[in-house]
Amino acid sequence: MKQFLLAGCLFFGTLTSGFAQKADQSIVPEKTSVDTSIINKSTQPAIASTAVEMETPSTIRNLFEETGTTIGSPKLNPRAVSFVQDYIESYGKSLHAMKEWALPYFNMMDGIMLQYGLPRELKYLAVIESKLKSNAVSHAGAVGPWQFMRGTAIRLGLKVNKSVDERTNYVKSTHAAAKYLKDLYKIYGDWLLVIAAYNAGPGNVQKAIARSGSRNFWDLQYHLPAETRKHVKKFIGTHYVFEGQGGLTTLTKAETRDHYGDGLYAYTRKLTQEEEASARSQSVAGKYQSVVIAKHIMMDITDFNRYNPDFDRVMSTSGNAYEMKLPADKMELFNAHKYSILQESVQLLLSSTAVMSSPGK
Repeated sequence: MKQFLLAGCLFFGTLTSGFAQKADQSIVPEKTSVDTSIINKSTQPAIASTAVEMETPSTIRNLFEETGTTIGSPKLNPRAVSFVQDYIESYGKSLHAMKEWALPYFNMMDGIMLQYGLPRELKYLAVIESKLKSNAVSHAGAVGPWQFMRGTAIRLGLKVNKSVDERTNYVKSTHAAAKYLKDLYKIYGDWLLVIAAYNAGPGNVQKAIARSGSRNFWDLQYHLPAETRKHVKKFIGTHYVFEGQGGLTTLTKAETRDHYGDGLYAYTRKLTQEEEASARSQSVAGKYQSVVIAKHIMMDITDFNRYNPDFDRVMSTSGNAYEMKLPADKMELFNAHKYSILQESVQLLLSSTAVMSSPGK
């Protein structure tokens, strides 16, 4: 185990040494002035949000039990309740204001995260890192929506020189962030430790594991820098504001196994015999987007992906059809709304394409 930890530390320590130097930034979002012209205002009403209605201070309910908007949604670890409650009360309103203007950026990030087989909720890291600003610069010199230091960005394949800085490019930097997050998950298999390592660097996380004798974030947190402890909890709080509940990326590895079962990601869980027996299959073709389908049929996106692995990747290939599988009642909802689902999916794709074709400034 010690050899594994040292190997991970040496391999990734140089990759992320800059992250540990970043100064703590205020997470109160400000409406970005970057690239807002790329949003086609004539199509905005047709673009669906990929998240449930956000919590605001006046509507905060008990988010810390298994009573979220999705049946069986995971509860918040008791050691995070106080921080997250205060966080929502302080920042819920300002985060709520992001919902409309940030949607095209979130849609683009959703698509990239799914390409890498990652939970789409990881996009909330960019909210607490930079308030989604492409021109954000930390005191330590981290740049862009994902706040990469120069050396780390270059190692991840981004161009950083006198004429161009791809850290400010929303799409290219999101691809780099996805690669990095996936590499970190290969080390830890735990999303809270991944988020901690993204902020402090794997070296600091490895030291905390060694000093605490635990790989559970809630047990080792006080061996991490104070800013990193807060960073992880800010991410959890932001997830609760935007999603209205906890999820895969707000849990430790043990909590994930208890709630979702074994598997790299929640949507890798196999369907039970009962689920298979009650499911219906139907061939679909066109520019359907999983998040839009899931919203219209009132199905959690994680469960949709369990029934339909690689849906977005297959559907993004021109001319491909997909044998979509859903619970019988959900399939009836899909067929009742499939034309509006398709229209909304196309609008979402157009919006995301507009973001992707516009360089950061």
